[in-house]
Amino acid sequence: MVRIVLVDDDAVSSFVTEKFIQKNIKQPYQIFKFSSASDALREIYEIKPRYLFLDLMMPQMSGWDFLENLDDKSMETEIYILSSSMDERDLQKASYAQKVRKFLPKFSVRHSIEDIFRN
Repeated sequence: MVRIVLVDDDAVSSFVTEKFIQKNIKQPYQIFKFSSASDALREIYEIKPRYLFLDLMMPQMSGWDFLENLDDKSMETEIYILSSSMDERDLQKASYAQKVRKFLPKFSVRHSIEDIFRN
């Protein structure tokens, strides 16, 4: 069973991303949704997801804060940043972050999800 964690405080965006995942994944899966990065951080070590989709702009703990506090050495997780921000600093920071597989703009999440689960 493929475990997927979706961390996004925007309910509509979270719903849309989940639907695209459901449409494109070909193997049994389980999705764990969190609207709070701090809640996700507390539970992620037990979940041990294969995929993590992380929004950057969230109250209390941002996606960047989440990544800074994440000890991913014990997990084999592909981390994808979901963001409506097209701030060049975020794009650049994501490209240098070793933990991040790819930066996915929310406006093109449909095609990005298709590419991720095409295998």
